Amino acid sequence: MKGSDRRTDAACPRPAARDSLYTPVRVVDLDLDEPSGLRSPGGSGADDPDGRVLALVRLHGHPLGLVTATGTAGGTAALRRALVDAAHRELPVPALSTATPAARPSRVARARVPAGPVTVSVIVCTRDRTESLRSCLDSLLRTGYPHTEVLVVDNAPRDDATERLVAARYRDRVRYLREPVPGLARARNRGLAAAGGEVVAFADDDLIIDAGWVEAIARTFGADDRIACVTGLVLPAELETPAQVALEQYGGYSRGFAARDWSLRLQPDDPLVRFSVGRFGSGANMAFRTAVVRGFGGFDPATGAGTPARGGEELLAFFQTLDTGHTVAYQPDAIVWHRHPRTADALGRQVFNFGVGFGAYLTAAVARRPGVLLELARRVPGGLRQWQRVRRDRARCGPAGRELAQLRLGRRELGGMLVGPFGYAVSVWRQRGWDAGGRVGPGRIAPARDDTGRVRGGRDDAGQAGGGQVDGGAS
Repeated sequence: MKGSDRRTDAACPRPAARDSLYTPVRVVDLDLDEPSGLRSPGGSGADDPDGRVLALVRLHGHPLGLVTATGTAGGTAALRRALVDAAHRELPVPALSTATPAARPSRVARARVPAGPVTVSVIVCTRDRTESLRSCLDSLLRTGYPHTEVLVVDNAPRDDATERLVAARYRDRVRYLREPVPGLARARNRGLAAAGGEVVAFADDDLIIDAGWVEAIARTFGADDRIACVTGLVLPAELETPAQVALEQYGGYSRGFAARDWSLRLQPDDPLVRFSVGRFGSGANMAFRTAVVRGFGGFDPATGAGTPARGGEELLAFFQTLDTGHTVAYQPDAIVWHRHPRTADALGRQVFNFGVGFGAYLTAAVARRPGVLLELARRVPGGLRQWQRVRRDRARCGPAGRELAQLRLGRRELGGMLVGPFGYAVSVWRQRGWDAGGRVGPGRIAPARDDTGRVRGGRDDAGQAGGGQVDGGAS
């Protein structure tokens, strides 16, 4: 999930949300070694904001942190100077002469670096949101990494608008696939079955993709073949409404600006490392080695948006990545910009769904590994108390009205957690009904195996994608 297991670097919200629940904030992008000015999220063009501004500060393209300033009559030049001054005061900015454009190294010891470029299949799942999809694909196709294919999976659409958009605007650059059975996990599996890359990356249709996103993902996988999953930095594309600011105050999607790695090998004494997977990242920005995610059957179709489980498919995939002995890496250089819900009602639903998805994920994980139930049951009460303490501390950093709003969101998420196990059970029953009724989409992905019965890698000797068979079962 996004909320209940989120790692926080400080008790108080980030500076942009500090003043008031109702302060609108313009989000911009600033690179300290590019004096040309400020850019819009995703680098689509120059920006000339006024009023309150939140800036992602980079050096040689690498993110250092977030700072805020307020535009004045001095124009963009004065605002940029104020942001640069704030960056040097508040962030660990290295000297330009010593900074290098190399990617931040992972904590994982380098091992068996593969030869040649990493090929990446980017899968964008969507349902009846052509305007946001257009913006997402436009930004994705500007990334420029040459070893990329892009697939759009249209999940149970009401009409053919998405198919017509792809055919008219992205012909020969984007592959269109349709998944008739509703559910994000099934849509992800449809794309996974068709993907030809060594790595499969997933992007939501409400994202703006940063220009360096695909390259950062490929570079991280290329550094060490023990890394089987990479997550990245998710930042707000806009903070224009009270609901959007409130989500950032609540914790947002960001996991910070330091590269990290997790595996059962690296954290053998952490009994909850396989359960507290929300700290790894978000399903809005994740990628896997294709052979690995196919090897454990893809995404559980009884989880994810569009099902009674309402989420959790990415958390279960993180869990399975660790459980099969691989490493998950968080790479903040892989940046996407997310459009948060704009209304209070949409925010409440999303936070509730965070909780439902997390409860569904834990239920699915225990169903796969019953032996961990006792340990989980022993640890959950303390984990919930710690989560509630962090929420209270964050809420108390601001005005009373904001404190009440944040605590209300926390109660909604906790309520969702309690609903999650029941939502997952209903979803399992419903998925079996879909399959029994003959409306079979990609349920579990059947891993390709060699003659000895072992799971085969992502490509066969002829260079074709392996492991794309679909058995249609719902676990």
